[in-house]
Amino acid sequence: MNGSFLGPAFSNDEIAAFIERAGCRARRVERANLADCVAGLLDQGKVVGLLQGRMEFGPRALGARSIIGDPRSTKMQSLMNLKIKFRESFRPFAPAVLREHVHEWFDFDGDSPYMLLVADVLPARRIPAAGAGTLWGIDRLNVPRSTIPAVTHVDYSARLQTVTRETNPAYYDILHAFYRRTGCPVVVNTSFNVRGEPIVCTPEDAYRCFMRTNMDALVLEQYVLEKEEQAPAPQDESWRTEFALD
Repeated sequence: MNGSFLGPAFSNDEIAAFIERAGCRARRVERANLADCVAGLLDQGKVVGLLQGRMEFGPRALGARSIIGDPRSTKMQSLMNLKIKFRESFRPFAPAVLREHVHEWFDFDGDSPYMLLVADVLPARRIPAAGAGTLWGIDRLNVPRSTIPAVTHVDYSARLQTVTRETNPAYYDILHAFYRRTGCPVVVNTSFNVRGEPIVCTPEDAYRCFMRTNMDALVLEQYVLEKEEQAPAPQDESWRTEFALD
């Protein structure tokens, strides 16, 4: 099996028609510049929703229907939990990491393309948790434990997704652009949904989730929407579109 991207995909023409109907404010970015654009948003601390290519099949979001963020931020875990996923602030997130760099950050040098395997953050990437032993509950969880605190559990473990160009070139290019910009080949990856709802499938699903959360930006194939530029969506949802799920 070469990836789990077996669900529907949507063309730029379909997305453009939806954007016009919904009255979104979006810009189309050339494919060659898209990864750098997304990496720049992440580096600014923005949380980005991705709808790229065919949807994943199965329980994990692997970059086709994902919400991603900067793992270096000490606030990213609680931000994504409370303001986007609408769940408890301590819930962990998984790192997506470039396959060729995984051994430089984690005690692991193999493949984990489906976000199923757990490995420890390398000691060289850890931050001594001074005083953490005297803390309890949320206070203990909020102590940064590595240079990628948003994806590091209290025991220094992380559930990995390794990313290769062969399985998901669009997602790989985003991670690689973020690495070139920051020196960090890791992003926070969580499923594109809120608590109690399934992962989004269509551009309409993604737009609705984007508008109803505090997500900063939405990428629908080559179209980039930023929250601060959007007008409120009509309450009657007259903009809704039925997409064919071939």
